[in-house]
Amino acid sequence: MRERLTKLLAEIKEKLETIEDQNSLNVLRSYALGRKSEITNLMAALKDLPPEEKPLMGKLINEAKQKLEAYFETKKANLQAKVLQEKLAKEAVDVTLPGVEFSSGSNHILKTVIEDFENFFIGQGYSIKEGPDVELDYYNFEMLNIAKDHPARAMHDTFYVDAKRLLRSHTSPVQARTMLESAGKPIKIICPGKTYRRDEDDQYHSHQFMQIEGLVIDEDITMADLKGTLLSFIKYYFGEDKEIRLRPSYFPFTEPSVEVDIFDGEKYVEILGAGMVHPNVLKMGGYDPDKVQGFAFGIGLERIAMLKYEIDDIRHFYTNDVRFLNQFKGGKR
Repeated sequence: MRERLTKLLAEIKEKLETIEDQNSLNVLRSYALGRKSEITNLMAALKDLPPEEKPLMGKLINEAKQKLEAYFETKKANLQAKVLQEKLAKEAVDVTLPGVEFSSGSNHILKTVIEDFENFFIGQGYSIKEGPDVELDYYNFEMLNIAKDHPARAMHDTFYVDAKRLLRSHTSPVQARTMLESAGKPIKIICPGKTYRRDEDDQYHSHQFMQIEGLVIDEDITMADLKGTLLSFIKYYFGEDKEIRLRPSYFPFTEPSVEVDIFDGEKYVEILGAGMVHPNVLKMGGYDPDKVQGFAFGIGLERIAMLKYEIDDIRHFYTNDVRFLNQFKGGKR
């Protein structure tokens, strides 16, 4: 029985040297270790041996079986490595070929406009402030010098959650909150975000739109600072050849107030409202109007995007038409 085991091990080892593929290896494995193999026959023959020889021969058979298993696993690993090497050789990557271009997402055009704003104003020393969309009437109106019975509320009519809470009609509440938090210290901020008004949706109006407001409060702030800031931004965003015009206007939260127009080559077009912060607003925010002054401005993002990119309908910004959005990949141009 020992000779049969020795002969079997030598035979299988020799045949493994000639195996070149996995199928041949499986056939040889079945021959060496299958149900009708020599090992199986030897295990069955143990019952015919004298009792004192059975333990030793059983041990020898198990050791031979383990050796055969190891032979086959080693050969299998060698065959797999060989197949892999052949596959890699055939599928070698030419690194000089151009890569495959995959389509990917990009900023929404309004996000790009916001980033252009932020890049400019951060460079001027401004901070970015944000606030909640659902706002208290107190911050949205009262702290901006718009009392409950003030007629200006009709211009900012919005969606009310309850008697005290509403969807903000401008980002000015962020300015009011910042004034209270600053406790009389200088302020230099812009406030981007969504706003809501009960406007009828049409080519130029939307019940929800984006806005950026700016606020500066410090000693010796004048209208000249306001005009210089706005002119610098307009030249940055629309081009160095652009000019602006300031027209007297009225806003409850600024005094004096102005409408700002930009010359588009043929005529002046209104783009934003601005003015010096009203003394009442300064007082409610914790500032002494005899010691500090401030200016504020507010601009609709859709309005300036429509001017810059010659977009003829505000609804394009919100209908998620990929054909439209793909035209505005990238940043400032």
